[in-house]
Amino acid sequence: MSAERVGSSPARAGRRAGTDPTDVDLDLGDPATFAEHELSGFWRGLRDTRPVHWNPPTEHRRGFWVLSRHEDIMAVHRDDEAFTSERGNVLVTLLEGGDAGAGKMLAVTDGPRHEQLRKILLRSLGPRVLKPVADAVRANTRQLVREAVSRDECNFALDIASRIPMTTISNLLGVPESDRDFLLKQTKTALSADDDDVDETESAMARNEILLYFMDLVEERRSAPGDDLISTLASSTVEGAVLSDEDVVLNCYSLVIGGDETSRLTMIDSVYSLAAHPAQWQRLKNGDCSVDTAVDEVLRWASPSMHFGRSAVRDTEIHGVRIAKDDIVTLWHISANHDERAFDRPEVFDLGRRPNKHISFGYGPHFCVGSYLAKIEISELLMALRDFALDIEQTGYALRVRSNLLNGFHSLPVRLRPDHAGLAREDETNGVKR
Repeated sequence: MSAERVGSSPARAGRRAGTDPTDVDLDLGDPATFAEHELSGFWRGLRDTRPVHWNPPTEHRRGFWVLSRHEDIMAVHRDDEAFTSERGNVLVTLLEGGDAGAGKMLAVTDGPRHEQLRKILLRSLGPRVLKPVADAVRANTRQLVREAVSRDECNFALDIASRIPMTTISNLLGVPESDRDFLLKQTKTALSADDDDVDETESAMARNEILLYFMDLVEERRSAPGDDLISTLASSTVEGAVLSDEDVVLNCYSLVIGGDETSRLTMIDSVYSLAAHPAQWQRLKNGDCSVDTAVDEVLRWASPSMHFGRSAVRDTEIHGVRIAKDDIVTLWHISANHDERAFDRPEVFDLGRRPNKHISFGYGPHFCVGSYLAKIEISELLMALRDFALDIEQTGYALRVRSNLLNGFHSLPVRLRPDHAGLAREDETNGVKR
């Protein structure tokens, strides 16, 4: 597992020193590429000279197109007539020839069915409905951060970040508390993100475990509905038919995978980046920038999902390059979020950045259905840190996930020095005597 030393650059962490990938052929289908190379120069070179880049096939894997510019990626996201999600929306499924959830799971469904399914989910994930969920996120987050500042040191990734999104999405789905550690473990294994020793067979088994788990839960809710999202899905109709067990299970799987990973990795990266940029931390601490703009900047900076993908429905062209029908086209958000054409000084971590047209949640018809919830989680974390900590110090190695999809860390030892005045204000507000 690649690791990085305290104080190294957050944007380019965990990479092999001295490697210049601008002069070598890189395989973006190989997770080792991201573990072993510092890629900011590579992405800049693609944006400037090869905005439509061909990643050649290997002995075991077909080739695919790589888009790196912000404008081009948004254009493909918008165009669900020329580019479909129904053959997979990430490399792992696109390169395997398709996604078993196509036409059933929101992320890999297009057209009218996608629109109807999206409306059902948004009814449970919109601002008005999520008010009690947001209150629970706030209480949980503030308690976890309070506990962390009371200790000399904590592993932020394990002790805090891993416990916020999974708790939130589990509450929405009605997952019993006793099952949440199991789901978190399976989620990490399913994406082969935390351990070099996890192979694709183990990842596939973990994905099956998640599906089987939700199959049992859906069966329970069919017979005894509650006020959770599984019960809502189980009683909903799309195109005039009640959603099948498989439809419900696949969308639960998607919500767990997406709802956990994006928020968790962004939270970890935000703390890592604030520790590395003390001037930005002071801006947040002193109220010199809004929490809303800070949330957008940590999402841009973290780019937790490095890419999404599409398949060409027909022959088309991008920048004069012919894209043939059935070709795979990958959209690299990690590059687009640092595109000089879309952002002023994109290499600068700026919590007050305005405007900020990041596409960490995607764009167009498939814009992340859980984006509002993710922003709640990240904003509550930043506010809890602002209120309860005086400063953030990284105290050991930050271990980077190994993936060609996910970007971030799975371990981050830090020390949060307590702000006793802030803690006392919180106690006074809540009527607590200590």
